[in-house]
Amino acid sequence: MKVISIQAAAQAAGGKIIRSCGETGIRGVRHDSRQCGTGDMFVCIKGPNRDGHSFIPQVIEQGCRNLLISDADALTDDMQVNAILVEDTVAAMGQLAKYYLDLLDPIRIAVTGSVGKTSTRDMIYYVLSEHFNCGRNLKNYNNDIGLPISIFELDEGCEAVVLEMGMNHFGEIDHLAQIVQPDIGVITNIGVSHMENLGSREGIFRAKMEVTKHLRAGARGGTMVFVYDDEFLNRDNTSGDYESIFVGTDGRSDYILSQIEDRGVDGVSFRLEHNEDSRILQIPVPGRHNAFNGAVAAAVGMQLGMTEDEIARGLSKVRLTGSRLRVLRGNGITVVDDTYNASPDSMKGALKVLQQSSCSGRRTAILGEMYELGDTSDKLHYGVGVFARSCGIDQLIAVGPMAKFIAEGCDGGETKTAYFPTKEAFLKKKNEYVSPGDLILVKASRGMKMEAIVEELTDERR
Repeated sequence: MKVISIQAAAQAAGGKIIRSCGETGIRGVRHDSRQCGTGDMFVCIKGPNRDGHSFIPQVIEQGCRNLLISDADALTDDMQVNAILVEDTVAAMGQLAKYYLDLLDPIRIAVTGSVGKTSTRDMIYYVLSEHFNCGRNLKNYNNDIGLPISIFELDEGCEAVVLEMGMNHFGEIDHLAQIVQPDIGVITNIGVSHMENLGSREGIFRAKMEVTKHLRAGARGGTMVFVYDDEFLNRDNTSGDYESIFVGTDGRSDYILSQIEDRGVDGVSFRLEHNEDSRILQIPVPGRHNAFNGAVAAAVGMQLGMTEDEIARGLSKVRLTGSRLRVLRGNGITVVDDTYNASPDSMKGALKVLQQSSCSGRRTAILGEMYELGDTSDKLHYGVGVFARSCGIDQLIAVGPMAKFIAEGCDGGETKTAYFPTKEAFLKKKNEYVSPGDLILVKASRGMKMEAIVEELTDERR
């Protein structure tokens, strides 16, 4: 992080310095007290279970002397610190992150969408890194706390940054985009994730489009990249005071995908056409849907003047963050760990990966619950089961109360189907369903913590 002064931080955060000490510069911003040390500023966040102000003595003992607080009474007379008092530390941290990003002034790409956000972010990062000193979110830090923390990790030499923005309510993308002020915005798709909070796909569309309100106009910006669909992400619905670029499979798009070859766990290749240019691109990541994510990354690179060779090299190096179609081998089996999160669309995409992959044993899907689907949850789970039945896999194991509808949807076909109410119940019986040579997909919403199954199957502990 480029050093910023206490005075500049207070002004940017809209706060008041109520106590000073000899330390004059901030070299890092942390919200986790365990990570704070000399030169850092600790942001005291009041959460539903813990109040960050209670950890002030701990961070002082660790050498931290800069505090962003909303409770002046948390300071005692003997504390030698710089303290900036604000009304809301999370909102203030966001404004400070905006100031810091403006200070660095990199090219800014903001990515959102119902599914594929992180994968697309990672692919754009790998592409841009062939030409720019590029940054991205830490891990899956894409909310009002994680995104600012990620921005503070950027170094002074950062030339471009790809920032994923998550949401589950109206106004959240608006807030995050106000911090980022993107030159290029990306919407990967409009699915059904967070239907419980947003009411409908129309609501999800409106929430995602909040990013367009904060695009920076200019020579390098003011552009939106969409993955074309007939219902929402098309030219009629997305027009605005910005340039619209579409990625899709026909002539209605600016970047046209064809000849998509899904090689299962071995990755995917596709032809991408733009104007008079056409090239086969390859990504070492499973899933037909990742061809679209890769095409978006290529489109962003081309919009920024990158060459086809640079884009191809970047895509060939892609490694996805976290447990997203991560291929593990152990105990004589192959496991596709896709436990980071799940929606009906991403479930179907992962099942297609399983369908397209070859193995010497059985192809098995272990699927858990999908969260935040609202009143249609049972139907959407059932639909995943019906889709699984059509994929011709050997076994489907459903885990968790709502996942019983996945099992019901799959039942009646040639796929052997089993249901377990808990992970623990399945693990007691796992040897009945797992044999050497098997290829096993494990997927569910993050809250299911299905990585416990991955660990038991492969003996890989995190």
